[in-house]
Amino acid sequence: MSCQKGNLSRSRGQKHQNLTAYRNDKHGASLQIKRANAKVHDGLCRHCKDVLEWKVKYNKYKTLTQPRKCVKCLQKTVKDAYHIMCKCCALKLELCAKCGKKEEIVIPFDQKEREEETSGTSKPNNKMSKKRDDDEDDDDDDDDEDAYSDECEHESAATQR
Repeated sequence: MSCQKGNLSRSRGQKHQNLTAYRNDKHGASLQIKRANAKVHDGLCRHCKDVLEWKVKYNKYKTLTQPRKCVKCLQKTVKDAYHIMCKCCALKLELCAKCGKKEEIVIPFDQKEREEETSGTSKPNNKMSKKRDDDEDDDDDDDDEDAYSDECEHESAATQR
């Protein structure tokens, strides 16, 4: 018997086996499923990345509706589901954003941003956005701040307290 306590060996194989693997977009994917399938899980250790990929694969991944509070800076800046730290704190402290352990990060945060910059597909092609981009370029010629410093504004406010 397989349910008998201490019985580690099993004399037969699995009784029922699936012929095809489960697909989360079998009956037409909703917008939420499409977003979950396209999401890149960056800033995580190997175990946490595998857990989140399993959740996406078997339709268990639920996105956040509101930002959560970061455990390091105590600001509402966590925008990814199942994470406990914001990207800025995890990047600065070199910790996994989900479990908080100092493990090897599989896909670093800044690597994803570099790929977007090199691909050049981050800006839409409509006329209004081009006009806004031109206006911003005229106003921001003397600003040399990068996106990382804009993202971490909450840290400077926390250190001034």
